[in-house]
Amino acid sequence: MKYDKISIKAGGKAMNEDTTIAKNIRVADEKASYDAACKRLLSEKIILAWIMKTCLEEYRNCDVDEIAERYIEGTPQVGEVTVATDESNRVSMIQGAGNEDVSVTEGTVNYDIRFLAIAPVSAEWIRLIINIEAQNDFYPGYPLIKRGIYYCSRMISAQYGTEFTNSHYENIKKVYSIWICMNPPKNRENSITRYYIAEENLVGSVRERKAAYDLMAAVMICLGKEVDSGTDLLKLLNVLLSTETGSQDKCQILEEDFHIKMTQTLESEVSLMCNLSKGVEEKGIQKGIQKGIQEGIDKGITAMILTLKELQISSDVILKQVCEKFGLTEETAEAYLKELS
Repeated sequence: MKYDKISIKAGGKAMNEDTTIAKNIRVADEKASYDAACKRLLSEKIILAWIMKTCLEEYRNCDVDEIAERYIEGTPQVGEVTVATDESNRVSMIQGAGNEDVSVTEGTVNYDIRFLAIAPVSAEWIRLIINIEAQNDFYPGYPLIKRGIYYCSRMISAQYGTEFTNSHYENIKKVYSIWICMNPPKNRENSITRYYIAEENLVGSVRERKAAYDLMAAVMICLGKEVDSGTDLLKLLNVLLSTETGSQDKCQILEEDFHIKMTQTLESEVSLMCNLSKGVEEKGIQKGIQKGIQEGIDKGITAMILTLKELQISSDVILKQVCEKFGLTEETAEAYLKELS
């Protein structure tokens, strides 16, 4: 049973609890602020460089500082730019300015972080389009990898009119969608998995140039406990996104273990995210406590009503005793009584 407001007497005075809607709005605001801070922190070039070196084959032999300083183009875009039409998306896409693809027929797809990068492959410079997503819910009602593949497909289709026109498909740029999953199931903790297009000969033994079909890859980075990380990137992200490690400890680990220079901007983002995560966690605990209190009240009222009904006490007397015992209005007590009739 759920009611918008219950007046409970305490110390002879009635306390009017905030409505559930008001509480949820405040929690949602803080959660949105935390998510935004998390995305900004992940969009720091040195953090992106660590992700690229481990997850993208084009950068395996590159130094992280080299990736950050030389290969990431412009400023990575974080969920702040809205593209209203396919045409404006194409303009922003080639400049690396859009974080949202919009199609009249396909609807809107939001990207947490999206940026352009160049990479030397076999003495040839190639251009990549990379998307990073921070995902808290591993089971949103569909296989998460399907969403990752859809994001890859959308980034390829959005290139028409900018990276290539007419039938010049040779100009399509390779895309990556990288998902950082913060609460994966146990069997996927501390794992990194790549899904990509591969050549398979069903008949014969022909070989196509890899660059002709290697156009997309989705990568799932599933975090876990820091002590079980196994690789430098997993340890880095586990520390960076931990809700238990304080900002000072995070900065020290990033600087000493990963040689990441703690600029004023990076340090402030780490501190802000830690403060916000603490606030979100405390609000969640408080919300759980309030829910537990309300459930306890519900059970207490239910037990009392059922007991009095078994004793064949009249409804009027039951109503009066419930109001006195739990400090409820007659209207609210009647709702409980009606529910159990």
